[in-house]
Amino acid sequence: MKRVVLAMLAIAAVSLTSCKEDATAKMDDTAIANAETRDAKAAAFPVMKFDKVEHDFGTINEGDVVEESFTFTNTGTEPLVIVDAKGSCGCTVPQWPREAIAPGATGEMVVKFNSNGKPNQQLKTVNIKANTEAGNEVIKIRAFVTPKAKPAS
Repeated sequence: MKRVVLAMLAIAAVSLTSCKEDATAKMDDTAIANAETRDAKAAAFPVMKFDKVEHDFGTINEGDVVEESFTFTNTGTEPLVIVDAKGSCGCTVPQWPREAIAPGATGEMVVKFNSNGKPNQQLKTVNIKANTEAGNEVIKIRAFVTPKAKPAS
C-alpha cells in the first residue's frame, strides 16, 4: 500500500513539474491593465475625518437634554454613505445626513443626550456604520450628571 501511494506521488510530482510552457507569455497586456484599474478602484474608500471624536459637556443637571454637533469631512476619493448610527443606549440619539457626502465635502452628525435617570459620570458612544475601509467609526460624549435632589422622607 505504501508503495502504491509513493508511486502515485512520484507520478504527480513529475507531471506537475514537467511543464515547460511559460505562463507569462499567455498574459494579455490589456487584461493586466484592466485588473490593475479594477484593483485600484476596489482599494479606494471614502475617509470620514472628524474635527473631534469626543465632546465633554462638563457638569449638567439630571434631566437636562444636551446636544453637540460633530463635523466631518470626506477626505477619501469615493462618496461617503452613512448606513446607520446608533448610540450606546437609548439616552444617546444621533442624527446624520442621509445623502452621500462627496469627496472633499463636509457633513454634520448631531448627538443628543438625555440625562434623565443617568446620574454621575457618563461616557456614551455612537457607532457609525459607513462605507469606509474600517466600516465602523466611533464618536464619544461624556458628562458629569448632578443627581436630582432626593425628596425628604
